[in-house]
Amino acid sequence: MSSSPRADGPAGAGHGPSTRIRSPRTWSLRARLLASQVVLLALVCAAVGVGTVLALQHFLTNQLDERLLETGRRSAGLFEFGPPPPPGFARPGFRDRMIIRGEQGPGPAFLNAPGQAAGTVGAVVLHGTPVDAGVITADGTRSEISSTAAQQLAQVTDGAPTTVDVDGLGRYRVLALHVHRAGEAIVTGLPLSDVDDTLLTVAIIFCVVGATALVGATTAGILIIRRQLAPLARVSDAARQVADLELERGEVQLPTPIVKVDPASAHTEIGQLGSALNRMLDRIASALSARHASETRIRQFVADASHELRTPLAAVRGYTELAQRKRDDVPDDVAHAMNRVESETARMTQLVEDMLLLARLDTGRPLEQQPVDLSRLIVDAVSDAHIAGPQHQWTLDLPEEPVMAVGDQARLHQVLGNLLANARIHTPPGTSVTTSLSVESDGSVVLTVADDGPGIPTWLQPEIFERFARGDSSRSRRGGSTGLGLAIVAAVVRAHRGTIDVHSAPGDTRFMVTLPDSQPAHSGPKTGSGASP
Repeated sequence: MSSSPRADGPAGAGHGPSTRIRSPRTWSLRARLLASQVVLLALVCAAVGVGTVLALQHFLTNQLDERLLETGRRSAGLFEFGPPPPPGFARPGFRDRMIIRGEQGPGPAFLNAPGQAAGTVGAVVLHGTPVDAGVITADGTRSEISSTAAQQLAQVTDGAPTTVDVDGLGRYRVLALHVHRAGEAIVTGLPLSDVDDTLLTVAIIFCVVGATALVGATTAGILIIRRQLAPLARVSDAARQVADLELERGEVQLPTPIVKVDPASAHTEIGQLGSALNRMLDRIASALSARHASETRIRQFVADASHELRTPLAAVRGYTELAQRKRDDVPDDVAHAMNRVESETARMTQLVEDMLLLARLDTGRPLEQQPVDLSRLIVDAVSDAHIAGPQHQWTLDLPEEPVMAVGDQARLHQVLGNLLANARIHTPPGTSVTTSLSVESDGSVVLTVADDGPGIPTWLQPEIFERFARGDSSRSRRGGSTGLGLAIVAAVVRAHRGTIDVHSAPGDTRFMVTLPDSQPAHSGPKTGSGASP
């Protein structure tokens, strides 16, 4: 099964691995904390920025409306009554209305009055129709506006400031004031460009400051989270070290305490986790020690018992052999009984020898380390198996050149003999058993014994290399099996720093033994592939 994240088929068309985003649930705790911190800070900065800009916009707009109201009232007064006379000027016959300025220009005359700001737009509206309209330019002169703009100003009838997008001029706050003359209204407007520019500048400043704050907060968050989660990382590393230990057999030394907990931080979540892990490992260490002590006592008992049984078994075999020499002088039933005693004594002797071998391997007693011609060893073992099981089909598959390995020749021969005996005992007559040998690219040697028998039950495969493991619930000893053959195979292979694996299905069962440190032979007999002994 492929583990590639790329989607195949129509549902994943056009979406490569780079376009897939992992779910936040799959992120590490450190990444989720950092992302939550950055997102929260970004939301806070955005909320503060938006709130500040809106408040500033409301404030500046109110200020502009106050100026607009003042400008509108001044413009309406100048239009209706004219400018006041100069201070101290009193002369009989002075006219009530005066011309504001002598120069002419487009737009209402009140635009030339003192105090009118640049950009101010004004219009005189009669019964909804613009009569005169203009705008004060940046240099203080009056300029004509488009008819569309004049019509937009004429449509303003409310006495409150209104925002209008004036054609050719931009956004304006506009106010319409009615004069005493029937049907006439004075419309004035001030540009919103200064307000918009101020808001844009403030928004840019907030963006720069917010981005800088996010970068600084992210950097600080990384350092803080890394420092705060460092004890949790040490707990994880310690648990991983314990998980990598071989806990299934032998004596296991667990570091105690595996996690150092500062008494000052023992009440914190991480301190409590470290303390709980230490207590759990103490319990596990105690259980493992008790298990190892029990296994050691049992193995020592088995070794001692097997050693002590060798002497009486040798005596029994000797007496049975002596009695067999005079079988003609004893009744037939006695002779048959002596035959059975001899055969069972031989089987029990073999069982004792197997148990002694396992006891030696358990104690780590080193094996011989000499060059072994595996090709020749396989030929000899398969020849012996052919004699023991002539009703099976025995086949060889060997390289052209002999393959050498470093190890104990007698024990390696026992490994192969047990595998072949296992195939012979547990498969029906006519089964084809193939023994093959190959050299991998890394120099290791793979020895395979395969058969096309009924296979090994699935439930038995995980414990097939355990001692006294059998495939049936009865305690039968069919074919002389003691249940130690594959256990000896696994122990000998392990003593050679190798591995053994099994794959079994109906019609295809393979035992694969991998031995390291192979070395090719430069001379020796050649055995062709597929030869039958």
